[in-house]
Amino acid sequence: MLRPGSSMSKAKQTKGAAPVSGGMAARVVQERMPTMEEYVKNRDWVGAISLLENEQNFNDSRAEPKLWLAYACFHNGEYKRAIQVYDQMMTKPDYNKEIHIYKACCFYALCQYEDAKRECSKGPETPLSVRLQFHIAHKKNDEKNLMTYHHKIQETVHDQLCLAAIHYLRGHYEEATDAYKKLLLENREYTAINVYIALCYYKLEYFDVSIEILSSYLNQFPQSVTAINLKACNQFQLYSGKLAEEVFKPLQQQYEGINVCEDNDLLKHNLVVFRAGENALKVLPPLVEIFPEAKLNLIVYYLKNEDITEAFNLVQDLQPTNPKEYILKAVVFAMKGQSSPDQKEALKTSQQLFQLVGSSASECDTIPGRQCMASCFFLLKQYEDVLVYLKSIKQFFQNDDDFNWNYGIACAGTGDYKEAEDALTQIQSEKYRSDDIYIKWMTRTYIMNGKAKEAWELYINMETSSESFQILVLIANDCYKMGHFYYAAKAFDILQRLDSDNGEHEYEDALRGAVVGVFQMVITSKETLDHLIEVMNIITNTGDNPQVEYILKIIKKWGKENNWKI
Repeated sequence: MLRPGSSMSKAKQTKGAAPVSGGMAARVVQERMPTMEEYVKNRDWVGAISLLENEQNFNDSRAEPKLWLAYACFHNGEYKRAIQVYDQMMTKPDYNKEIHIYKACCFYALCQYEDAKRECSKGPETPLSVRLQFHIAHKKNDEKNLMTYHHKIQETVHDQLCLAAIHYLRGHYEEATDAYKKLLLENREYTAINVYIALCYYKLEYFDVSIEILSSYLNQFPQSVTAINLKACNQFQLYSGKLAEEVFKPLQQQYEGINVCEDNDLLKHNLVVFRAGENALKVLPPLVEIFPEAKLNLIVYYLKNEDITEAFNLVQDLQPTNPKEYILKAVVFAMKGQSSPDQKEALKTSQQLFQLVGSSASECDTIPGRQCMASCFFLLKQYEDVLVYLKSIKQFFQNDDDFNWNYGIACAGTGDYKEAEDALTQIQSEKYRSDDIYIKWMTRTYIMNGKAKEAWELYINMETSSESFQILVLIANDCYKMGHFYYAAKAFDILQRLDSDNGEHEYEDALRGAVVGVFQMVITSKETLDHLIEVMNIITNTGDNPQVEYILKIIKKWGKENNWKI
């Protein structure tokens, strides 16, 4: 049950609908006006409202013109005005009690579900009230009442359309599709059902099929906002936001004088998505209670802008109904869990959500399903298992920075530093490449792959900070461990000088050990004499120390014996 109104219909003014005075001239104008039935048939609600307001000046044969006025206001999206009309009608002692149900429909459209439920209970139980209560129960996650009113749904067209809508809203797209196809088979004249079927296929990610089903309907009704919007969404999924936006252009031409995308909530929402989040904070928050996707897209916006707190606040009460929603919730919880050491429960929840999707029968052999299992094992630090899943889908992500990041880290986690370096160096995003964590992993992979010089250059290009200090410690320790003693000595020299400024001498022994290592490499012809002389000068400048003097004495003696000028 979507809100039927649109401000486009308000802007689509009807000729001859201006207020007129009484008398013979007025009667002539009245005869030239379209009838109420014609306005309703053409869904010209502004014209219908104007006609009904004008008819107050004539002898109206209808028993309850106000009921028609409220009906037109409702379909024009003027729900509060419709409520005012209904309230006026209920001041009469013999008013029709079904008006409570009509008023409840207005509250529902305004997302005031408690008011809608209360108002509906004041009227008689009718097929409309049952359908309305059915949808209210769904909106309020009231499973008990949902089942109660489900049993009251009949085999009528309206009731079956209502049931199909509930299937759709609950993410049961196959059931909704079957219901709509059955209804269309029995009621060929209801061509709009094709749009509902196309919408189900869109949700099932059969975008080509969805477009094909839509085409016949759009040939008949090229001005349908709903159908054009769905076509644009399919284009977005298949191609790009730019091509999706092109679909809206004919619609804009049909409604001259207004900004279609600005005046229609649905189009305005999707334009934010097509434009990669542009104006998201302005457009999406007011639509969260109207379109479920608005909440999801707002969460995505916060994630992309690294506002984890806002994303987490929105996602906490999200009850996922499909794999995409489970994945989104898992991602938010993973980022929340990694943001602080005291968020272990968030990481655990994320791991469970990823596993739930990845191990499900419907998703286990899909690309998102395998990504979920990889993420699950990633959080468990089981990198061998991570690679099993990532390698199975690697061919689909050759130039994807996010995939290469995760794949590179997993390879490094298993000790395959060559593969890790290949993956990490493929990353093009400057945001990734300037990140301290990326630099740390590149530093380690370079060192482990015998490229200590490249690791040192990464450090040299960094600005002085706590992060650069950590990189220096990493270079010193990893280079020492891997036998790259020259760069270990250079790193320990800087660390030792920083320590000396603080009155500490933690790195002096490591520095001397690295110098001895360089000497050993020179003896085996694996290092140059220039590097040996450089590190000798380094320890000479550390001050008087018997151990340093002994090391220098041994090196000079060896140089003299081998005719090396040191």
